[in-house]
Amino acid sequence: MQEASIEKLYEAFLKCNQKICTDTRKLDKGSIFFCLKGANFNANEFALKALEGGCDYVVVDEEKYATNENTLFVKDVLKALQQLANHHRNQLKLKVLAITGSNGKTTNKELINAVLSKSFKTLATVGNLNNHIGVPLTLLSLTKEHEIAIVEMGANHQGEINELCEIADPDYGLITNIGKAHLEGFGGEEGVKKGKGEMYQYISKKRRTGFY
Repeated sequence: MQEASIEKLYEAFLKCNQKICTDTRKLDKGSIFFCLKGANFNANEFALKALEGGCDYVVVDEEKYATNENTLFVKDVLKALQQLANHHRNQLKLKVLAITGSNGKTTNKELINAVLSKSFKTLATVGNLNNHIGVPLTLLSLTKEHEIAIVEMGANHQGEINELCEIADPDYGLITNIGKAHLEGFGGEEGVKKGKGEMYQYISKKRRTGFY
């Protein structure tokens, strides 16, 4: 089966007025449903339910669930969601500020958003949706009216911040602090420093601005 291109996904995303669902318990009529997988669930199994529940499109990564023209087949639904978010971000003329740190991310995000929103049309991460799914969903909420996106990024292992930066492609980066958090996943304090430092490495590579 032929894989749907990013252009095809984006076309469907726009037709759905940028409405995305990932949970059949919270279906939004006229949206595009991404069939994500987890340790104990496989949303591919709910593709038909999502369509019957009012979604216009579903995105699956198992061929047996690609049953009609409203089903878009990809190799990996999560990767497709992340690639779609990056593609959408790159269509918009705005700036992205990424924030990470061992603690204080959400507080700093809210404070910065409170200040910037006085002069700009901003969008900030809702709550603490700051992981490999939350960051793409935040980016996919952006519209042409937005001027600045404030994106919170969390991590519990090395490589994760770099992955999130590849998705959001930030123009600015801020690390609130580096502390003793998620030591097991990062492999100790030095691992935390290296993991959080991935943001500055990305910013530096792109010759953009980091805040210390």
